[in-house]
Amino acid sequence: MTPSDFALFDQDIDTALLERYLQSSHLAVDTETMGLIPHRDRLCLVQLCNDEGFVSCVRIARGQRIAPNLQHLLEAESVLKIFHFARFDIATLRFHLGIRVQPLFCTKIASKLARTYSPRHGLKDLLQEVAKVELDKKAQSSDWGNAANLSAEQLAYAANDVRYLIPAARTLREMLEREDRWDLAADCFRCLPTIAELDLNLFNNVFEH
Repeated sequence: MTPSDFALFDQDIDTALLERYLQSSHLAVDTETMGLIPHRDRLCLVQLCNDEGFVSCVRIARGQRIAPNLQHLLEAESVLKIFHFARFDIATLRFHLGIRVQPLFCTKIASKLARTYSPRHGLKDLLQEVAKVELDKKAQSSDWGNAANLSAEQLAYAANDVRYLIPAARTLREMLEREDRWDLAADCFRCLPTIAELDLNLFNNVFEH
């Protein structure tokens, strides 16, 4: 990472970056938390990357409940937000910061619908195939709560989780359209906020018999 393509913020992005990101048609988004249960595990970091490849990381403070510029950006209808396993990230953003993300694209769902020849749909395997990128995941399970002292390795890991999502999403959309599965994928993406809301309300088996 260099200063020209990376920025680190506390609690929220600034107005200048908000305006810059709002000019993008696509925005890659990821989160880092203390665990996988939003009611228990706090949100520590939000990562963003635009079409130009400019990455920013926002350190979220313990007990923080709002981030107005982040909310404006992630709820902007003009910008497509791209996640890998959006179900978790949008639930986390909703629970901790009150953000209702729309519109969105999930590369994990897209991969499962497009890459039916593969059982491997994690971000590392996906990017290795569609973007020819080998991600270093050593910092994946680490203490993100010590936000003031995040290591260079942690920040590089966090940045790389969003740096390649936009080109991956474009490739996956081409595959979905080629296989006549794009409309199905788009329907899945539209349902995700409702599914995340069910998760937050602990309705885990509502679709079972």
